[in-house]
Amino acid sequence: MATLILVRHGRSTANTAGVLAGWTPGVALDERGTAQAAALPARLAGVPLAAVVTSPLQRCRETLAPLLDARPGLPVHSEERIGECHYGDWSGRKLAELADEPLMEVVQRHPSNAAFPGGESMRAMQARAVEAVREWNARVEAAHGEDAVYLMCSHGDIIKSLVADALGMHLDLFQRIHVDPCSVTAVRYTRLRPSLLRLGDTGDLAGLIPREEPGGEAAEVGGGAGAP
Repeated sequence: MATLILVRHGRSTANTAGVLAGWTPGVALDERGTAQAAALPARLAGVPLAAVVTSPLQRCRETLAPLLDARPGLPVHSEERIGECHYGDWSGRKLAELADEPLMEVVQRHPSNAAFPGGESMRAMQARAVEAVREWNARVEAAHGEDAVYLMCSHGDIIKSLVADALGMHLDLFQRIHVDPCSVTAVRYTRLRPSLLRLGDTGDLAGLIPREEPGGEAAEVGGGAGAP
């Protein structure tokens, strides 16, 4: 099946302000986030992308703008299911303030039991994101073949939950995963299992360019030789 490149949006004004943005409108990239987005086309140079799928939120669309400018004609689709977690009444509040909420300990230690007041549960968040990925994998493969590569631009908790699913980890362990702003995480899906190729990568991505002779579904014992 397809290879999925997950890009977390660049650093936002909410990130620097220490605010839990959620679906709050008008949250843009800050100066550093804009620079991170500008560097993305060069980092992905040579990686053939069949399509781009994005969270509808502004910070994701701004992150993708330089890449889409560099690749005119690349299909782009908006997908609400990979939008940020619906934090409900917590949206727009300072993270320092939320640290004293009893629910925060549940979010950190037992996220599968966490549901945000006026929002959604973390289980529901993961379920919708995983469903979206499964459907887009099938759609991209049907249109472009099993070696196709496509990109999703999303959010930290969404990407972490997708990585946990790919690794067969319980959601209660997903807080052990970390992805920086504008980092790249890549998962190759096959008929038998996903393989995590990159996690929170902020450097060179040449190893994501498909090889002339694609590998099979077997894991490479010893770790493999890496990019040619």
